[in-house]
Amino acid sequence: MTVELRQGDVAAFFDAPFNAYDQADGYVSPLRTDIVRMLDPVRNPLWTTGTPFAFWTAHRAGRPIGRVIAHVHRQSNARHGTERAQFGFFDCADDTEAARILLDAATDFTRTHGQNELVGNFNLTAMQQAGVMTGGFGARAYTDMIVNPPHVPRLLEANGFARFFPMQTFELDLAAEGDFAARPIDAAAGFSFAPIARGSFAARMEEARLVLNDGFAGNPMFVPLTADEFRFQAGEMMSILDPRLSSVLMHGDRPVGAIICIPDLNGFLAATRSRIGLATPFHYLRYRLRRRRAVIIFYSVVSDMHGQGLMGAMLARTVAALRVAGYTKLGITWIADGNAASLRQMERLGATPLHRLHLFRKAIA
Repeated sequence: MTVELRQGDVAAFFDAPFNAYDQADGYVSPLRTDIVRMLDPVRNPLWTTGTPFAFWTAHRAGRPIGRVIAHVHRQSNARHGTERAQFGFFDCADDTEAARILLDAATDFTRTHGQNELVGNFNLTAMQQAGVMTGGFGARAYTDMIVNPPHVPRLLEANGFARFFPMQTFELDLAAEGDFAARPIDAAAGFSFAPIARGSFAARMEEARLVLNDGFAGNPMFVPLTADEFRFQAGEMMSILDPRLSSVLMHGDRPVGAIICIPDLNGFLAATRSRIGLATPFHYLRYRLRRRRAVIIFYSVVSDMHGQGLMGAMLARTVAALRVAGYTKLGITWIADGNAASLRQMERLGATPLHRLHLFRKAIA
């Protein structure tokens, strides 16, 4: 029985990983409503600026068993001097024919749009989920971490993709003995922490965006986020926020640091299969009562204050707050192997590697 390729089927795009992967693989989907929002050409600011994109699903016997999306991030190409298309959400059963037709569709898209390289996973940009898991299979992941079984990198390599840009995710056992020694913030020098709470959410998150754009400006593949893009990605975070965990570091009236740490949603998402239904309030209440895991989505310090110990102080404050609040595990989303400063922070923190990831790329004639 042959594999059917379909384009633009949103429902199948959401369903594909549930058919492709076993529960033991540990895959947890974003909410169905979030997937629909991401693919909406009217609601997602990435698409409304004119970014070309397309997505496909592979069906065998009528069931979607694979998916992929491709787009050309023109701002990224202009900033970094590349001519590449990006692929993302490549989730596929261990099915060579399904993988081939999906990746061929993304390759044809790349060629049609005049690009010479296809790179991914980006779900959907470098400031969201990135990478393909290549190690640490079976380790329980946190919100915003990519999970796939071992056959996915094999399928990519079988279709001419090569791995590059190695990354790691990390985990900290908050119940373990040990203190993260860091120089405290000097209030006398004008520094103070502003918590990200409901009443100040919009203002604090805009400050966090400015800090992120400044602090990450020199990072490979980074593209500054517009206010619309940042609100689109982070706007629904308010509903799950624990104000004890996230904060913006101020120097006088200027935001100079930010750390965004949220409760891990993966247990709730797995229990609901990432769908909103009649039982969702029950599952959410149980999750709120039992949550003991949290994840740092990002942390940043403005570039002119690098090397002053601010990031260490911010991490130390967050770890202390997590312990007081009763959290026992902390996940940290991907850090590139080339980011020596952040890797030193993980070592000092006592965090251990959780997953190994790589980007994959293919030259397009």
